[in-house]
Amino acid sequence: MCREQKLNENNLKDVTVKELASHNTPKDSWCAIYDGVYDITKFAKRHPGGDVILLASGRDATVLFESYHPRGVPKQILAKIKIGEMKQGEIPSSFYSFSSNFYPTLKLRVVERLDSLNLPLRGGPSIQIKAVMLLSTFWFSLFQMCLSSFTVAMYWSALLGFSAAMIGVCIQHDGNHGAYSVHQFWNKLAGWTLDMIGASAFTWEFQHMLGHHPYTNLLDIEEKDCQEKGIDRSLYEIDQESDPDVFSSFPLIRMHPSHDVYWYNRYQHIYSPLLFSFMTLSKVFEQDYSAFFKLKLFHIDTSCRYKDIKNCIRFWLMKILTSIYMVIIPMYIHGFVKGFTLFLLAHCICGQTLATMFIVNHVIDGVAFAEKTPEEQTNKQPRTLKGATSMDKTCTKNIPLNDWAAVQCQTSVNWSSGSWFWNHFSGGLCHQIEHHLFPSICHTNYVYIHDVVHRTCQEFGVPYQNESNLAIAYKHMIRHLYLLGNGLDKKMVKKHP
Repeated sequence: MCREQKLNENNLKDVTVKELASHNTPKDSWCAIYDGVYDITKFAKRHPGGDVILLASGRDATVLFESYHPRGVPKQILAKIKIGEMKQGEIPSSFYSFSSNFYPTLKLRVVERLDSLNLPLRGGPSIQIKAVMLLSTFWFSLFQMCLSSFTVAMYWSALLGFSAAMIGVCIQHDGNHGAYSVHQFWNKLAGWTLDMIGASAFTWEFQHMLGHHPYTNLLDIEEKDCQEKGIDRSLYEIDQESDPDVFSSFPLIRMHPSHDVYWYNRYQHIYSPLLFSFMTLSKVFEQDYSAFFKLKLFHIDTSCRYKDIKNCIRFWLMKILTSIYMVIIPMYIHGFVKGFTLFLLAHCICGQTLATMFIVNHVIDGVAFAEKTPEEQTNKQPRTLKGATSMDKTCTKNIPLNDWAAVQCQTSVNWSSGSWFWNHFSGGLCHQIEHHLFPSICHTNYVYIHDVVHRTCQEFGVPYQNESNLAIAYKHMIRHLYLLGNGLDKKMVKKHP
């Protein structure tokens, strides 16, 4: 009774999970943060981070809220847009906890370090200079590929694919995370460069920002069962806490210990590198269209983007334009077979470059995996992490096993930490731990904060894994695919209270 009176007095309402999910379009957007419900429809227009906030539409956005605001958000801003609270018994069950001091301490120290160096959290001259260089290389390579003889054009095609990969990790990645600039316009323009090289930035946002980032290496067991049995997941209650990156390639590639092992998986460490080269082709010609027409990407609802007519126009306009200057014109100049060969080569180089740098960050010896079972959701059973890393039990800091920031550290691996060159070359992928903890901070800053993150992890007893270079990381990734493919990871299961 007291709760009902409080809600009435403050003009708030009880909201169910189903009702929250129904407000998931650009013109009608609600989100949940902890147990509060907020109407972000009008606020999206004045949101400092731009309309990226609409990705939270219809869902529990607690992880997004915490990870994208290292300086915090004034309570008065939230109070102005709060419209209700999640109904008792209807609060979305999460694998994660934000109860420890680890992440707040880490955010405070990282912000202090960047402030002391007079560096903005978002953007700066270095990423802008790099953007001009990469974009110039892309267009010059495309121009030369079309005008050169076929033999010479092959070299330009390879450079075109490589520059496209660099645009992906060094420009659009930061732009779509809202980290390229403090200005919404430049973030949107930087994010648009993914459309420029052929893929849809909107589809990328769904898989990367709503699936992979918040729930790294986490698998909802119901999701796995539906996939293996060929059951339509949409017929069941949707659980948003699954990382598409660890199940989207299954059963061809087994990337999560919770998946079953098929006979051909024992060879996946041999054939996976070849499949990786076709990754971008799959996204451009299958995944983008599937997300657009079905309004769903795996278990993720895509209405928050594709129910906006402006976004639909952008989607089709860029698909038509990129088909013209990347496929049709080369075919017209060099002939159908040679033109298609050049296009295919560029994509394979792009896919292989991307896979080489980022798959090693989450599928590698020593990394942890998590699973969310129905029993854990309903009975609050101990959380499960699978992998060779675990938090130091002798640590005096009280950090739950499912602490979100601690799990990010356990499910991500760095390589060449502290290297200015590799940080720029990889678009910050070599500092994957820092990126997952602070996705809204520009990647050019990671080299200046990695020691703060490492030291804080040591202080709180949280693992911080770093491989000395990319070659060693890649070697350990191949070995881990071998272990997963042969079921040898079963011995690595660890459960903690």
